[in-house]
Amino acid sequence: MGLKEEIEAIEEEIANTPYNKSTEQHIGRLKAKLSEKKEKLERRQSSGSGGGGYAVEKHGDATVALVGFPSVGKSTLLNALTNAESETGSYEFTTLDVNPGMLEYRGANLQLLDVPGLIEGAAEGRGGGQAVLSVVRTADLVLFVLSAFEIDQYERLSTELYNNKVRLDTEPVQVNIRKKHKGGINLTTSDRVSLDDETIMGVLRQYEYVNADVTIREDLTIDQLVDALQDNREYLPSAVAVNKVDLIEPNYVETVKENLRAHDIDPEEAVFISAEKEKGLESLKETIWEKLGLIRIYMDKPGRGIDRDEPLILTESENTVDDALQKLGGSFDDRFRFARVTGPSAKHDEQQVGRDHELQDEDVLRIVARK
Repeated sequence: MGLKEEIEAIEEEIANTPYNKSTEQHIGRLKAKLSEKKEKLERRQSSGSGGGGYAVEKHGDATVALVGFPSVGKSTLLNALTNAESETGSYEFTTLDVNPGMLEYRGANLQLLDVPGLIEGAAEGRGGGQAVLSVVRTADLVLFVLSAFEIDQYERLSTELYNNKVRLDTEPVQVNIRKKHKGGINLTTSDRVSLDDETIMGVLRQYEYVNADVTIREDLTIDQLVDALQDNREYLPSAVAVNKVDLIEPNYVETVKENLRAHDIDPEEAVFISAEKEKGLESLKETIWEKLGLIRIYMDKPGRGIDRDEPLILTESENTVDDALQKLGGSFDDRFRFARVTGPSAKHDEQQVGRDHELQDEDVLRIVARK
């Protein structure tokens, strides 16, 4: 039996096994085995194809991947947002390469990538899908571009991303593992963990953990446990743009919203646009900004005043003065004495702060350095 057949057999067994407490351990081992087999197949395919992919150099403050099936309007949207020259057409596979464009918004440079349209089976390599997905994995945000007439595309797209180890709008569960030379597996879990200890132990053994201290303090599923034991999952935020709304009748709007809800998409969070007519683009820019979690820091430069035209761009998760120093580069880090901050994060104007001070959007920052 070949590797693909083994994978199909395991998937079929999982699908045909009802999930309950009595089968939990067995399913846990199956899912761990399935993940291992898929990793092995991917390595084999990458080796056989020479590991080909799209080489896209990242520029700007953040990168957004436009993801959709062929001919949903990604290229038209890229052109409308960035004035890039991406070939457009109403037939499949117009975009055969990754086309980048730069969106300037609120002083930030956001690199948008129009990737070739995904097709079903992309994660298994169909249509050069693995090369496309490798680009998506490097992005900071996934922007799904859907046709208003084919909202069900979302389910297929998100499945392809999941199969390629992309986890959307979630955080990794912390599983702390300390390997040791002897003593077997010592498992410590909190009351919040609903998985049976033997199920967890079975998955750990499938990954050849024999001697280790393992601590889990938050509830998790078998799939999340398998993810936590791997180091190749990408956790990314996502947004949804519903395109071609200029082509739908007013009475069809509610149907579109119902279709979104059917796929667990809040219609209030989706952005309704017409890339062709350039409608809804300002709302889309705002959504991209919010999903990326970017903040603007205005640098107060000695002798030149406050630069509000080209702010330093940080993220809400990496927003300390030390993060600002690292992004500024040069000798600021070595010569740093203290900083002065005026704005939302400061208790008062010109507050003196250290490296660990957390900055907020539109703070004014002045670095005081040794000469």
